[in-house]
Parts: sequence; C-alpha cells; structure tokens
Amino acid sequence: QVQLVESGGGAVQAGGSLRLSCAVSGRSLSNYATGWFRQAPGKEREFVAAISWRSRNTYYADSVKGRFTVSRDNAKNTVYLQMNSLKPEDTAVYYCASNNGAVIPGTSGREYDYWGQGTQVTVSS
Repeated sequence: QVQLVESGGGAVQAGGSLRLSCAVSGRSLSNYATGWFRQAPGKEREFVAAISWRSRNTYYADSVKGRFTVSRDNAKNTVYLQMNSLKPEDTAVYYCASNNGAVIPGTSGREYDYWGQGTQVTVSS
C-alpha cells in the first residue's frame, strides 16, 4: 500500500522560510515522480512543484519559481519542498502526491494517483 505523509507546515511571517517533508512508503522515489500541490480556502487546488524520478529534473509553478526548491532523498524515500521568501498568498494546505508513472511529471492532479493528507502553511503579513 502506498502512503505519503507530509510534515513541516506551520505559521510564519512574510519573508520567512519553511521546509516541508513528504515521506513515501510502498513506492520507490527512484521509479515515480513526486509533486507538490496546494489549496487555499475557496480556491482550486494548484500545482506547485514536481521532481522527476529519472533525471531529478524539477518543475515549478511561475508563482513560486526562484523561491521554492523541490528535492528528494532516495535513501530516505522522502521528498522535500524548501520554501523561502514566503508571502501571504502562499497560505494554503500543501499536499504531496505520487505520479502515476510519467517520465516528465505534469501539473494536473489527475496524473497523480496517491496523495498525502496535507499540511497547513500560514503566512502572515
């Protein structure tokens, strides 16, 4: 059974940093890409970042490019999202998700077949 567990969320002031972790079990990060999504109250879920399984290529939404960094530790089967220069508009529940096998992970949630429970990130101005 595939499980993803996020941690590391919290409340910070604008300009601060947080690092989210996503521990994956039941599926190797060496074979499946992993993505991060977020959903703010009253808004649709949106793609944030992803890391491929083969080449470790990374992909970002324009809104977080240059501020967020996605990485993974295959030995720990864990994916990270380092978030710097946080803004109030980054406030959301953040989810990690395991891609269903694409070499290049997409930005649609439909391409991801396992999801974590989410972790809250709140950025105050």
